[in-house]
Amino acid sequence: VQLQAFGGGLVQAGGSLRLSCATSGRTFSSYGMGWFRQAPGKVREFVASISWTGGSTYYADSVKGRFTISRDNAKSTVYLQMNSLKPGDTAVYYCAGSRYRIGTMSADEYGYWGSGTQFTVSS
Repeated sequence: VQLQAFGGGLVQAGGSLRLSCATSGRTFSSYGMGWFRQAPGKVREFVASISWTGGSTYYADSVKGRFTISRDNAKSTVYLQMNSLKPGDTAVYYCAGSRYRIGTMSADEYGYWGSGTQFTVSS
């Protein structure tokens, strides 16, 4: 199973960015997906997750209302649309494939991880 995240870079505070994560090697449409992030010197934290159908989504309080997770099962791709970006959003972002149909906030429930994509929000 492979997960490849795209879309990192440099963006100004208040701007927007969309991350994509393409997956292969398993039936994408049968599993939940998630995004996590790790800022320098901090532990990896949950950002957002989505169920196998896309019908259920969860967000960390810190991104609720600003980030939107979505998926295109035909393309085996999950997205993270990020708006109103803040310098505190600067991190390496990882997409992850859940072991289950739902997407949860616990990293332990994800069996597959992408290599991460870095982006920086400048003030």
